[in-house]
Amino acid sequence: MKEIRIHGRGGQGAVTAAELLATSAFFDGKFSQAFPSFGSERKGAPVMSFARVDDKKIRTRAQIVTPDYLIVQDSTLLGVVDVLFGLGDDGLAVVNTAKTPAEVGLPTKAKVITVNATQIAVEELGRPIPNTVMIGAFAGATGLVTIESVEKAVRERFPGELGEKNAKACRRAYEAAKEAK
Repeated sequence: MKEIRIHGRGGQGAVTAAELLATSAFFDGKFSQAFPSFGSERKGAPVMSFARVDDKKIRTRAQIVTPDYLIVQDSTLLGVVDVLFGLGDDGLAVVNTAKTPAEVGLPTKAKVITVNATQIAVEELGRPIPNTVMIGAFAGATGLVTIESVEKAVRERFPGELGEKNAKACRRAYEAAKEAK
C-alpha cells in the first residue's frame, strides 16, 4: 500500500486533489481512499489531505503518519509546517515551486522533485490553483497512477471546457515531473 499526504492552504483544493488521486487510482483498477484533516478551515490556513492506493482492498482507516509520498501545493508552507514529518529516506516529495530541489534545500534524504504548478495553472486555467496540476505532476514523478486516469478523473469532476483545461494542465505537469525525475 502507498500512502500520500497532501499539504496546501485553504482554498487551494487539497481535499479535491486527494479525491482526484483516489479516483485516478480507481480508474487504473486499484483500491483507494481519500480523506481530509481539518483544523482551522479558513482560506489560506495550512491544511492536509490524504490518499491511499493499493492493489488489494484497503482495510485501515487510520490517519497517515508515515507517508510514502508528499505533495506540497504551496512552497510557503516549507519552514512554517513540518511537511517532512514521517517521510522516510526512501520517500518522495513533489513540491510546487519555480525553484530547483537544491534551491528548496529540504533537510531530507528523500527524493525531491519540483514543478512550477502555479505557473502552469495560471497559463492553462487563468487562476493560481495548483491542485489538479500537482496530481498530474505526482503521476509523472511516481507512476502510481496513469496520466490517462488523472485526465479522466479531472474531466469527470470538472465537465466541459474547465475539465479540458485542467486535463491539459495535468498533462503539462506530468511531462515536467517526468523530465525532473
